[in-house]
Amino acid sequence: MAKLTRRDLLVGAGASLAVGSKALAGVPVAGKQVPSFYRSKLGDFELTVVSDGARPIPLPPRFVLNVPNEEVLKAAEAAYMPKGTVFAPFNPMVVNTGSKLVLIDTGYGPIAPTVGLLPQSLAAAGIDPKSIDIVLISHMHGDHINGIKNPDGSLAFPNAEIKVPAVDWAFWMDDANAAKAPEGFFKASFGFCRKIFGDLKTRVTIYQWGSEVAPGMTAIETAGHTPGHTSFAIQSGSSKLLFQGDVSNVPDPTLPLALPVLVQLHAGAGACWEAGFDVTQTKRNDATTFSGRMQVP
Repeated sequence: MAKLTRRDLLVGAGASLAVGSKALAGVPVAGKQVPSFYRSKLGDFELTVVSDGARPIPLPPRFVLNVPNEEVLKAAEAAYMPKGTVFAPFNPMVVNTGSKLVLIDTGYGPIAPTVGLLPQSLAAAGIDPKSIDIVLISHMHGDHINGIKNPDGSLAFPNAEIKVPAVDWAFWMDDANAAKAPEGFFKASFGFCRKIFGDLKTRVTIYQWGSEVAPGMTAIETAGHTPGHTSFAIQSGSSKLLFQGDVSNVPDPTLPLALPVLVQLHAGAGACWEAGFDVTQTKRNDATTFSGRMQVP
């Protein structure tokens, strides 16, 4: 029988540690978010909020109308957002009315590493893009329209009717407006509109404010963020919800500067109020309010 010396034991222990270290070696970081969704009921309708991701957003000179940007950034940092930024989520919504499957807004598309997750989130939620009947656009900024097309230029929702607000269509598709747009965000926005809709003009349905754009869904004028910015009153039975688009921005109730301080209110907020909704509250008159910028569970 072989005798183990103290030296043999130490050598064996060292070998074990070496093997263990290799087994516990780190793996590459993922570098991206996982797809996510949140499902709820509104009367007989089924609502599925699908994440397109989140990203830091550049602040214009007056991001919040009643608070300077310095205070906004302090509040954002106190709410654990990255220092010096406001980190905004982007959350389209799928409404299953029973007869139609409606997607409200389509997200950024694959233009940044932390956004453009709508296809993955839809897949995680079990929603086939080919089953979408209506794509409903609240306004024609890039983070709401770019997801209409895949990276190869094909339609992401090939069987869907694409509906856009009449006033926004007239403004963003006007060549004279595009020619005089200043460099930066506005010039890029006109470019996105032409990239997405340039070859889709005959496929697009233009809708008017006050019209029913899908079963139980009515377009409400909330102009201000864009000339044709639109919110949607969704009703099933006695249950109501307002999808308010970008009437407000990052309305996060966890912020120490409670609502409506870190809320980017536009002229459209008044129209929401007249319709029986308050953009600074989660409920008013039994009508729930939702923004695509809200965090979801």
